[in-house]
Amino acid sequence: MILVSGASAEDPLPSRTPSPAPRRGGLLPEDRQPVIIAALRTPLCRAHGALKTLPAHELLAPVLHRLLADSGVAPDQVTDVVVGNAVGGGGNVARLAALEAGLAVGVPGLTVDRQCGSGLDAIVLASRLVASGGQFGGGSGGGSVYLAGGVESISTAPLRARRGADGEPQFFSRAQFAPGSIGDPDMGVAAENVAVRHGIERQRQDDFALRSHRRALDAAAAGTFETETVALPGPDGPVGCDDGPRRSLTPALLARFPAAFVPGGTVTAGNSCFDADGAAAVVITSLARARQLGARDGLLVLGTDTAGVEPALLGMGAAAAAERLLTVSGVAAGDLGLIEFNEAFASQTLACLDQLGIDSERANLDGGALALGHAYGASGAVLVSRLLAQARREAVDGRLALAMISIAGGMGTAALFEYRSLR
Repeated sequence: MILVSGASAEDPLPSRTPSPAPRRGGLLPEDRQPVIIAALRTPLCRAHGALKTLPAHELLAPVLHRLLADSGVAPDQVTDVVVGNAVGGGGNVARLAALEAGLAVGVPGLTVDRQCGSGLDAIVLASRLVASGGQFGGGSGGGSVYLAGGVESISTAPLRARRGADGEPQFFSRAQFAPGSIGDPDMGVAAENVAVRHGIERQRQDDFALRSHRRALDAAAAGTFETETVALPGPDGPVGCDDGPRRSLTPALLARFPAAFVPGGTVTAGNSCFDADGAAAVVITSLARARQLGARDGLLVLGTDTAGVEPALLGMGAAAAAERLLTVSGVAAGDLGLIEFNEAFASQTLACLDQLGIDSERANLDGGALALGHAYGASGAVLVSRLLAQARREAVDGRLALAMISIAGGMGTAALFEYRSLR
């Protein structure tokens, strides 16, 4: 199994000798081969909307509770809870959510922050802990079971301020992600940079956004999301459905949206994602432990990668990570059966897919963040919950799946999976 991280995109392959390409089923022995055996998410709802009263730990706790029930893992059998979060108030939301979910007090928690990649990187970290076989402390070797994912409550996130020279608070909207000497553009400006650099015209962006909404609407109407979604309490009653997909969206309406970030640009509110509240998590363990638990199937983790790119083109980070991961894994783009990519902006999604040689029709079969929303630290974990649900729909043994997400500051994370029946 290949677990690569940290090389710059200027060096397309790691400088060290790459691991051998993975065999189907993983390179590692069964007591160290990571596999995801359950994955769930909350509805994704517009920030300051249906889930606005729930802080992050109350968004995540019901997901963790259901995962234990669905996987047959007892509350005291979890080795650790690893959770991504981007704009919360600190204080280790992983531990807080674990206790809120009824896990044993002896179960620890770790909160990860790689901004938009946090949820996927939490899953990556848990997979590496499983692959270590308990050699570096904690857990019980091949019996380790992790809950991993991400959560974001943008609605309840604290206001941000730093102290000025006079000691008074100076409020700011986002953290700094890169030195000013390199360039640290806002996300929308960076999306416009990508559109210009990679020639992604306005019409193509609008067409992609419309397709995302229509696919999400079709999936919701067919009940596709029901098996992967945990309903939550809201101020007006239970919330069980995503509220982002817009049936009223048409090509004519999209064409009317003005440039949102750069005068005369092509990136608009219509072909950009919206902020959302939500959570997603998975159960990840060794293949040997999964069999003991009676798991019927799962996603084997074949490899992961995180890469850096120019911060001004931060939306391309996912492509840099995925390109290297696929190359080192000996997997061609055409070998992938399922692809989930966080659609922060249509421009960067299309540019990344173009770079990887992936037809955009093949990605995000049930829509993506353009329709469902972007819950920052949760979004990477949402990708994995979507992949497991999609893989189970047709249950094709050996089907390869790719999750990837671009990250503020000029980074991206990608993870390669293989669906496998375990019975």
